[in-house]
Amino acid sequence: MKKIVLTLLVLVASVAANAQKFALVDMEYILKNVPAYERANEQLNQVSKKWEGEVNALLTEVETMYKKYQSESVFLSDAQKTKAEEAIMAKEKQASELKKKYFGSEGELYKKRQSLMSPINDEIYNAVKDISDQKGYQLILDRASGGSIIYASPKIDISDEVLIKLGYKY
Repeated sequence: MKKIVLTLLVLVASVAANAQKFALVDMEYILKNVPAYERANEQLNQVSKKWEGEVNALLTEVETMYKKYQSESVFLSDAQKTKAEEAIMAKEKQASELKKKYFGSEGELYKKRQSLMSPINDEIYNAVKDISDQKGYQLILDRASGGSIIYASPKIDISDEVLIKLGYKY
């Protein structure tokens, strides 16, 4: 943590020494004021709940199969026990694969998030870049993601300018 703060201080000092201009944006604030972001989040929540329901239904089925197996195991032959155990394991595997398909690191939810959020992020990035080019900023930091910004003057926060550029604030 000390290294990050020190690095940031050195960066800010070098920027100031060269009389370069810098600014801050608050991405959380910007995103809260972009209606498309809220709609995309709602879509993601709905699809996530739907997929969670599918996975949970399979897991409930596994649990039911296991309870049935436990109650009937004393009456089953070894071959029947093996068959029932294999069926339970196959259903568990199916649930696990479905969970990975939907929620894995490269799963359907990730792809859906990318497809919904990329255009919004690109639009914000382009607005920030345009403002940067117009006003001559060499560095724009995100105050929302940087825990190492201890203090920043509100005068250098261009979040409202970005929202105006995007057409969400007047």
